[in-house]
Amino acid sequence: MRSPLLRIFRILISAIVFICFFIIFADFTHLIPAKYINIVLYLQFIPSLLNFHDLGTFAAAGFAVVLILTFLTGRTYCSFLCPLGIGQDINSRIGGRIKKKFRRYGYKKPFTIIRYSILAILIAVTIVWGVYLLTLLDPYSIFGRFMTYFVKPVVILINNFVAGILGKFDVYSLSHIPVRGYQMLAYSIPVLFFLLIGILSFTKGRLYCNMICPVGTLLGLLSKVSIFRIKINESQCTKCGRCSIGCKSSCIDFLQHHVDVSRCVGCFNCIKICQDKAIFFGIVTKGKKVIKTDVKKRKFIEGSIALLFGLPFIAKGQDKNPPVPKNASSVKENKTFPVCPPGGGSIEDFNIDCTACSLCITACPNNVLQPAMLQYGVKGMMQPVMDYHKSFCTYNCTVCTEICPTNALRPLTLEAKKLTQIGKVNFIKDNCIVKTEKTACGACSESCPTKAVYMVPYEGNLLIPETNVEICIGCGHCEFACPTTPFKAIFVDGNPVHEAAKKPVNVESEKEIPVEFPF
Repeated sequence: MRSPLLRIFRILISAIVFICFFIIFADFTHLIPAKYINIVLYLQFIPSLLNFHDLGTFAAAGFAVVLILTFLTGRTYCSFLCPLGIGQDINSRIGGRIKKKFRRYGYKKPFTIIRYSILAILIAVTIVWGVYLLTLLDPYSIFGRFMTYFVKPVVILINNFVAGILGKFDVYSLSHIPVRGYQMLAYSIPVLFFLLIGILSFTKGRLYCNMICPVGTLLGLLSKVSIFRIKINESQCTKCGRCSIGCKSSCIDFLQHHVDVSRCVGCFNCIKICQDKAIFFGIVTKGKKVIKTDVKKRKFIEGSIALLFGLPFIAKGQDKNPPVPKNASSVKENKTFPVCPPGGGSIEDFNIDCTACSLCITACPNNVLQPAMLQYGVKGMMQPVMDYHKSFCTYNCTVCTEICPTNALRPLTLEAKKLTQIGKVNFIKDNCIVKTEKTACGACSESCPTKAVYMVPYEGNLLIPETNVEICIGCGHCEFACPTTPFKAIFVDGNPVHEAAKKPVNVESEKEIPVEFPF
């Protein structure tokens, strides 16, 4: 097939895929149902592979569809379905517009030793140590972190700017959304990959895909035996070199009439560029130079991608007009484990399957999920953790369990989630302002949805908190609501393995997501 419609078809499909992912991660209104998000995520290779490893059902085997697609058409996944790959194409096109030299790629020898060494090391490390290195290099997760940490805040700022202008004309169709950041250290890894991939794609096209990306290397191995691929008709080729200059994968050696199919991503730019119509996309036939590179076919690398360790902190609380402490609290919170999101089952299981794509972080309507630094250890960096100093886990919300693409957070019904104990409440009496400042408070009790925290007589007319661990679910309402600083008088210590809480007798009315201190 020599039709330029191939390239148009590729651009159309990739544009739709990119827009879908952009909307998913930038949707600060949380309007998109989880079932639609899961459809888009189905064909993301690494998340699907981990999901299949966990569930073992074909419904989670989107990676198998990608493998079949690669066997048929080569690495078209990288151009059609990978959001990071599509983003690199956009960036490289911008680079070519700014400086013509950036779009004159030319043939480059493959970085064979580097790319296969990275893949081999990644597989070995993943099997022995877990998925942390896989998390860092997974293209979908890299894209997700970039969108969550950088693009979504910009979208919210634009929304707030437009909302401010419309407000001056008494039009309130848009509302002001607070922009919440993360720890400065959490931005280090996304910034590093943003600079690395951004600079490489801006100046060198698909160099990252063909030198570092493990998914690209793995699919490149299979593409060596693909049925359809880019080929050059030697009798028609005049060796003008236009195809080589325009190939963003730098994989066309026009002098030898050779296309390195392990690096070709099926963008079809070469078909459009070739004025001699010597390049086409077709079925491999035996003979001559087309098969020349296939003499050294290597068997497809088998390896199960294992698991890692990690855990998360998440949340946000409430208090009508909590008293302002006069003095700083002095007793440090003795947290032995971080709080893993509901649906994780256990910290270990969660860390094994989570790729730190940040989709749950950006989807969390209450912003309690934060990127972990060392809460789970080095291997759990960037995975979501519950931070109850920033927010709390809304009692009637299961969003994170519905959209996780790797099944690191397993789906929970709302009823099951309300009885899943992800941590236990702890009360530090020496930090409580009822004791230290003889001031009435009760913010923790008022905010607790299960009444695991309640008030009992203390001195005179003062009441002080008391806890019932059996009905506590570890949602963090109380910790967020507590006004003491820098250490809370009440906090949630994570359960390394999630437990079942007893059903509370008197449950607080299910609150919608509060704005700061709503009661």
